[in-house]
Amino acid sequence: MEKPSVIRRNRLKRRARRAARRILPFVASLFLATPLATPMGSAKATGAEYRVPTATELRTSAFNSTAHQLFTELGAEAAGLRYEVFQKALMGYLNLRHDGRLSEDKHLLTVIDFEKPSTEKRLWVLDLATKQILFNTLVAHGHNSGENLATSFSNENESNMSSLGFYVTQGEYQGKHGRSLKLEGVDEGYNDNAMSRSVVMHGAEYVSQDFINQFGRLGRSLGCPALPMDQYNEIISTITGGTCLFLNGADAQYSSKYLNQDIALQTYFQTGALV
Repeated sequence: MEKPSVIRRNRLKRRARRAARRILPFVASLFLATPLATPMGSAKATGAEYRVPTATELRTSAFNSTAHQLFTELGAEAAGLRYEVFQKALMGYLNLRHDGRLSEDKHLLTVIDFEKPSTEKRLWVLDLATKQILFNTLVAHGHNSGENLATSFSNENESNMSSLGFYVTQGEYQGKHGRSLKLEGVDEGYNDNAMSRSVVMHGAEYVSQDFINQFGRLGRSLGCPALPMDQYNEIISTITGGTCLFLNGADAQYSSKYLNQDIALQTYFQTGALV
């Protein structure tokens, strides 16, 4: 009888082969401009250069094609989410899944894009398994991060600023803002003080269209991604317990070990899926 480890490796290999068969049609179209096999004489006559794409190029193109297809099927562009932000968030999600940091039972990715003004719906909760946008709503940034647009970010205590990067949602508790969701920042130097700063998700009266109509922007928090009062309970119930949250913002200094393309590719090809 085969050992469980051998059975698992064989299963992963079969999944990878099935994934490769599914994405090869996407990959082939990407290399039409550089034919894979042509007579040498023809190449000399036309002056064209011909080469065989590397394995890494094939894997990267396959991954990007599948990610873009998922983005399209989610209808994310119509909901205002930019593909470049989604792509970064997805890469981090796959890295965190590879490290065993995320729940095995939920395939959720929450994205906040602080490059958008507070007057726009800039939070999306994506169900990658069912390919649905579960929520798309307003979210506040930190008081000292900016007025309508968040331009400054900090990991420091009492900075009253938002912190960019990847988070893993933890458990709930009752705090001064009522029901709240703990967030573990996993990007060292950028948001890993979130727990000690009490940066959490909670509801706030100042996150509403009425507030925007009156003041021309949302109200601001002490650094928490605060949510509308009519949605925060449902959002917290949905994303609690080990799901991925990504806060994007305009900070050229931001970097993350979870934006590792090699690990994202490895995770994708081992499982044969993005979830």
